[in-house]
Amino acid sequence: MSAQSTTEAPARRRIWIPSFTVQVFTALFLGVALGFVAFRISPPDGDGEATNGLATALDLFGSTFVTLLQTAVPPLIVLAVVTSIANLRNVTNAARLAGQTLLWFAITALVSVSIGIALGLTLRPGVNSGVDPASQDDPGREVSWLDFVEGLVPANILGLEADTSGVGDDLTTGLSFNVLQLIVISVVLGIAAVKVGKPAEPFIDFMHSALQVVLKALWWIIRLAPIGTVGLLGNAVYSYGWHTIGALGQFVLAIYIGLALVLFVVYPVLARLHGLSPAKYFSGVWPTVQLGFVSRSSMGVLPITQKVAEQNLGVPRYYASFAVPFGTTTKMDGCAAIYPAISAIFIAQFFPGISLGLTDYLLIVLVSVIGSAATAGTTGAVVMLTLTLSTLGLPLEGVGLLLAVDPILDMGRTAVNVAGQALIPAIVAKREGILDLERYHTPRGGSGFVPLDEEDTAEADGAQEGTADSAGTTSEGGSADDPAQADGDTGAAAENSASTAKG
Repeated sequence: MSAQSTTEAPARRRIWIPSFTVQVFTALFLGVALGFVAFRISPPDGDGEATNGLATALDLFGSTFVTLLQTAVPPLIVLAVVTSIANLRNVTNAARLAGQTLLWFAITALVSVSIGIALGLTLRPGVNSGVDPASQDDPGREVSWLDFVEGLVPANILGLEADTSGVGDDLTTGLSFNVLQLIVISVVLGIAAVKVGKPAEPFIDFMHSALQVVLKALWWIIRLAPIGTVGLLGNAVYSYGWHTIGALGQFVLAIYIGLALVLFVVYPVLARLHGLSPAKYFSGVWPTVQLGFVSRSSMGVLPITQKVAEQNLGVPRYYASFAVPFGTTTKMDGCAAIYPAISAIFIAQFFPGISLGLTDYLLIVLVSVIGSAATAGTTGAVVMLTLTLSTLGLPLEGVGLLLAVDPILDMGRTAVNVAGQALIPAIVAKREGILDLERYHTPRGGSGFVPLDEEDTAEADGAQEGTADSAGTTSEGGSADDPAQADGDTGAAAENSASTAKG
């Protein structure tokens, strides 16, 4: 053996990288500050367009991040839903698990929307807002229940829709995915694959492999979340200014009080009622809550939510691979319960001459409990709000006003959404006697995750080589609690979501 081969390799230079949590909060403050600076340089023109380079850059960073997330959503929905249904094909009590999951989704939605109605009536955020109703933007096309039902029927296998706009010969056609139709298509494909049986195994294997590839690409997007946060918040402050945002301060406060009650009261109470430690629940879901807060997309953080449910909360892999993707498209306590309830009451109070009765409040509850799929795991709470307003016959002009603070609200809404999407599978698993209680109560590591099982020990050891102390010191990039580095590469999360049930 040569002398060169026996020489011990020099230790790699260790540099300090801020933890992902530090990056997130830094991005929040930096976004607000840069938005204020851009506004002081020159406010937007009459059409709301940026008038200086800083404002243009903020808009570019924010819109690019959202566009990248939206690009990943269509394939992720199809792959996640198909594989989640297929993963239940070997489970004897699959129908019972699915029914229990849907039941608890509805229960938590009912509790959440009740909290939203109570806060709207108590805090009265629409009174004395200081904003002229006549100054609000056109909210766009009304979304009715008929539109919602018709939208469930796929017009083509890809769920594509075309929208043509313009004047005269200057027409522009844009294509977009109808997320509701994608969900319907995915459910049909998943059920069909299960019914076909053995001949469908190559198809299911392909969907599993493709899901892992998409999740890997999605992680590259998620790592840009702090940059996207700077752009989104900065552009919101610049576009609407402190006057509008300040005038809506009571509304924002009401929303965040509602979100806090669900996250810090309702969810812990549910955990405690099922014999689960609330403290362990919070420490377990923290990785996905912080990512959901900055990404504003439940579907975008799907792999981490599923990893949290399996690795931290002890939900069996075969059940988590169904419940978490399914919840990502239908379990929205923040976007589909708290937000539309308080917003509808705000708009009723904001515009003169409008009053809501008992029937209207019951309609708000109904829409929130059964219409959650309209949000579809993306930043689509506006769709849910429009559907609620249309059902109640309230003026849609209020939607334009609330868009001023939507980026700020969407962060909290998504954090609550993903926390619930991890909790419900744990509750159902506990009720069915399949929850790994030892794993649930195991201390989380420095990465925020419980150490992997024995079969994954080798992979975990390799992943932890570059992890340093909790101060955030790492080997050539990646922080100690960066979710993209936690417990190994993101392929681990993809494997969890793609594994077939053995139980």
